Amino acid sequence: MTSAGLPLELPAPRPLRWVAIVWGVGGVLALLGQAIARLAPLARDAIERHTLSDAQLVALVTWVLFSAYTEGYKGFHKRFSPRVVARALHLARHPRALHVALAPAFCMSWFHASRRGLAVAWGIVFMVAGFVLLLRRVPQPWRGIVDAGVVVGLALGALSVLYWALCAARGAPVGIDPDLPAPRRSTDAAAGA
Repeated sequence: MTSAGLPLELPAPRPLRWVAIVWGVGGVLALLGQAIARLAPLARDAIERHTLSDAQLVALVTWVLFSAYTEGYKGFHKRFSPRVVARALHLARHPRALHVALAPAFCMSWFHASRRGLAVAWGIVFMVAGFVLLLRRVPQPWRGIVDAGVVVGLALGALSVLYWALCAARGAPVGIDPDLPAPRRSTDAAAGA
């Protein structure tokens, strides 16, 4: 739903509109896939090459379940993924060349978003970057245990993006606002107020 309560519907199939949707959603999926492909071998190494103690096995199962719920369901499925699709639909309806060229970044709210949306998006980028730097120093199997949870969360996130994109393609409302910046008041209107 938009902020006015209107359902977000798939726009008419015009070439630039479809480019915006496919490039935006596909680019986000490619970034998620790249992260999964990079982290999965580390997670697999922890499980296959190391004999996990009972405590490590409990940590692995607990972390994977925790990540599936918090990252995969609450983070991706309830917030990030439908917003990616809502922003792709908005971009398809209101294409600007630069926004379409940078559609994956647009869909992830890295620019042309509300102040809160920008703060959240960039906060997550810096938090993840810091987390990655810290995790590089953690030895196996603990690094692989953490990576296993992250891979599960990212995989659920990618599936969630696909789910919301397919829902939108079938005409179902995405049900989340695209979180665009507030409209600028013109100086004439502001002076008269």
